[in-house]
Amino acid sequence: MRLLSDDDLRQLINKPVFHDISSVADDLGLECYVVGGYVRDLFLERPSQDIDVVVVGSGIQVASELKRRLGKKAHLSVFRNFGTAQVKWHGQEVEFVGARRESYQRNSRKPIVEDGTLEDDQNRRDFTINAMAICLNKDRFGELVDPFDGLADLEDGIIRTPLDPDITFSDDPLRMMRCVRFATQLRFFIDEETFDALERNVERIKIISAERISEELNKIMLAPTPSRGLVDLQRCGLLQRVLPEIQALDIVEERNGRKHKNNFYHTLEVLDNVAAKSDNLWLRWAALLHDVGKPKSKRWDNLVGWTFHNHNNIGARMVPDIFRRLKQPLDAKMMYVRKMVELHMRPIAIADDEVTDSAVRRLLNDAGDDIDDLMLLCEADITSKNMAKKQRFLDNFRIVREKLAELKEKDYKRLFQPCIDGYEIMQIFNLKPSKEVGELKGYLKDKVLDNQVENEREPLMQLLLQKAKGMGIEPQNTLETASEVSSETDDNVVNDSAKVDNNC
Repeated sequence: MRLLSDDDLRQLINKPVFHDISSVADDLGLECYVVGGYVRDLFLERPSQDIDVVVVGSGIQVASELKRRLGKKAHLSVFRNFGTAQVKWHGQEVEFVGARRESYQRNSRKPIVEDGTLEDDQNRRDFTINAMAICLNKDRFGELVDPFDGLADLEDGIIRTPLDPDITFSDDPLRMMRCVRFATQLRFFIDEETFDALERNVERIKIISAERISEELNKIMLAPTPSRGLVDLQRCGLLQRVLPEIQALDIVEERNGRKHKNNFYHTLEVLDNVAAKSDNLWLRWAALLHDVGKPKSKRWDNLVGWTFHNHNNIGARMVPDIFRRLKQPLDAKMMYVRKMVELHMRPIAIADDEVTDSAVRRLLNDAGDDIDDLMLLCEADITSKNMAKKQRFLDNFRIVREKLAELKEKDYKRLFQPCIDGYEIMQIFNLKPSKEVGELKGYLKDKVLDNQVENEREPLMQLLLQKAKGMGIEPQNTLETASEVSSETDDNVVNDSAKVDNNC
């Protein structure tokens, strides 16, 4: 952080866009201030292109006149229902709003808005560090207006509300998520009184839409150390209401003197390990959810103690429901997270034993192009305090990576997909899409993955005929005819092939 005088601020905002706004506001006889995150980030020395301007009067009027003066290259958007306007010019976005006071009804976060003063507008801001303003009028250009000592809170690394935090959070409960998000992003601490108000108002989060909650969760997840935010959410009670599946991990049970580890704090360690190496939001979500199936899979075994068998598959099945509830995307992003959760034990199982070519080939076949992300997740998952055990896993992971690199150089996609496909199997044996077709297709694929046969037509055909004979299935077409038929590409072929894949 850098302490800035009014002279320093005048230099930092000595830009054409601010002087143009200043000129328009003065000509219209209106007070005008840049506020919020742009001001905060000047002191934090962080880049910011989005500018929020408060006008004591009509923000739309100032924006419209600014657009007229800037000419055709400026783009104006007016949102009269909200009393706001936006001007885009030379890659910068400036949001204009009239100063206002707000009041709220108990069952809604949408305020009743009235015209107000700058003081009214600063009173309605969420946190002191976002309530600072810099005057843009010519005679006060660069003057800081900081009625709530936001600058002091920036210095101290404190998140605090300008007014009574109970009112602030009850009026707009989304501010509770924003409170945790800012503390996480900036690595600040939440003021004690403000945090107590979080605890008292957690039930109010139920009036906030899942989309808005997810937006804040994603920003927490993308922070440098996302575990800070998850811990704050857990401490104040919000985690139970927005991600109860993760809250359920925060338990340690003991039986006959044997405990299992706290999977909540283990998960946070894995999440931070991934965050240190990747800014991929969905890989971070996979890290957060990788052990989400453990509470449902936990069992006591008198011989080995606590077990969590099949927790990866149980967790993978939970991912779609979690994403659906949070209104997260249900497209390829969700499928990616589900795959990461389902496969995250595979490299560990390989590394815990002799690293065989067959196991690595199968892993690469199942993970596909996401193999590097999967390996990163699995390495992050090794959080054992037994350094010898941890080093053994990491050494074996290195061997796995070396074998993966060799396979990728040899075009693994071509190597692993048997050259006799499900459609040709149906033609040879005159079968419809069925369990038998899937079994024959899977048999050939297993042989290829285990490197027991070259992925060539003649040896695969011999294996196919032997396997089919053992199942009591005889070829109905000559191999030549089947080969010719298999090359057809009409719509029926495509549809039947898709059915086979679904049945397999």
